[in-house]
Formats: sequence, C-alpha cells, structure tokens
Amino acid sequence: MASPPRFPSPSELPTIVSWNTHEGGGNIDTLVGDLTSGRLTGHPVSAFVLLLQEVYRSSPDVPARRDGAFDWAAAERSLGLDGTRDDIAATARRLGLAAYYVPSMRNGAPGVTTEDRGNAILSTLPLSDLAAIELPLERQRRVALEATISVSRPGRAPLPLRLVCTHFTNMVMHHLWVLSESGRFRQAHALGEALPSDGPIIVGGDFNAWFGFHDAAYRELARRVPPASNVDRRATFGPMRLDHILLRLPDGWRASVRRGDSRYGSDHYPLVATIDAPH
Repeated sequence: MASPPRFPSPSELPTIVSWNTHEGGGNIDTLVGDLTSGRLTGHPVSAFVLLLQEVYRSSPDVPARRDGAFDWAAAERSLGLDGTRDDIAATARRLGLAAYYVPSMRNGAPGVTTEDRGNAILSTLPLSDLAAIELPLERQRRVALEATISVSRPGRAPLPLRLVCTHFTNMVMHHLWVLSESGRFRQAHALGEALPSDGPIIVGGDFNAWFGFHDAAYRELARRVPPASNVDRRATFGPMRLDHILLRLPDGWRASVRRGDSRYGSDHYPLVATIDAPH
C-alpha cells in the first residue's frame, strides 16, 4: 500500500517519530494532534514522518485461502483508549498523509480475520524510492521499509533523506526470548548490509533490544548509522529501552532524540527526533 500526501511541502526540517503502535492500540490521530499543536515537541510541527511498527491492515486483498504449507501468526488485536482500533490505510487517508505499508505476516488465520500486520511509513512529505528488505527469518517473518523524502534547503537544491523503519525479532524459534539477541544481531547485520554506506539516512524502529544501548542489534546498526548527539535514554517498554532512532546527517546538522511522555494507548512510548541545520 502506498499513497501520496495532501499537505503542501513546508520549508522546515521534518520531525521524525518512531513508534510501536501495538496492533491498533496506539492512537495515531492523537499523537499527530500533539505534534502539530506543539504539545509533543514544545513547538508546532507541520512537517513530520512517522516510522510505525505493529500496524495492521484489514482488506479483502489479504489472502483468505488456507494452504497446508502456509503458516500464519496468531491474531493480535489491541483496542485503543477509546475502545476502538483503526487500520493503517484508513488512518493515512483520514490524516491526509503519504503512506507506505508492507505486511510482514498475516494477523490471524484465514477465515478468522481479513488482516495482516507489519511496518508503515507515514509522512507529510511525498515518499519516493520505496523498498522492502526481508530480514533473516527467525521466529516470524520481518520486513524493514525504506523510503526517501526531499528536504527543502533555502538557496540550495533539495536534499534527499533516506528513511528506514524496522522491527527486529523478540524470540528465536523455540528458545523464546532467552537467545533472542543472536537473532536480532543477524537481522540488524543484514539490514546494515543492505543500507547505503553514505548519504543522509535515519533508521528508527522497535529493535526489541532487551539489553538497551548494549544490545548487539543496537550496537551493530550504530556502527553504520550513529546515534544523535543528544539522546533521552529513558525506557520505552516497561523497564526496557527497546526502541531507537539512529541518524547519519550532513556535516553541521544536529539531532536530538527524546521519549514522549504518553504511550497514546500503545504499550510502547514513541521516540521523537528533531533536526537542526546550520543557516
């Protein structure tokens, strides 16, 4: 699924949000409202990109046929604070955002649901050069997304900025979470190998980093795409820091990453990256 935005392209640098929305439990509308009003960042935001994990789509296009050689994930359905849930296609249309969604797996058995789930990139800016990177298979299929936005620069040519949204495994086959760091490392290494070695790029997602900033998956990607100069290190899921944003920016540009103070109905807090460039 891909669609264009309704918003004009503003001159400000975009704010980047990475957030695990918990299969419909997170209220994307409220988060966007807090972005545009300034409640989330301290100043109103008109240009932003959402790197979203655990979103779902409900559609007759989701394969419904049962196949003996085909496995599917159990249905995950989390209600929002208002007792409802909204699929990613409907959310993008309602908010007028450019959207790129790729399912990683079916969300429930054929005949039981018409849903799949995966990652999405939503943006006030047009998305181009769309790509999907299938990560090494661990317990479940995982697909990272890539897209490019064009960032305006007064008096200079627009700058292409590559965006990556990923979600690594939290379990490894029958070993559950005990040995999951090795699986995350394999997926992070494969993703890093697929990323461009130079040029501006932002990687955000739920790394499922049980060991936070010491986790092998985080350290593997941070070798290739550095962390921001100013990072709020608070936990994003219970007592753990599972989620991260990494940024490789042009010389002189600076970024800060802070955690939101509300989960907006999800089980994860969002991370918000703000970018400053020299005049």
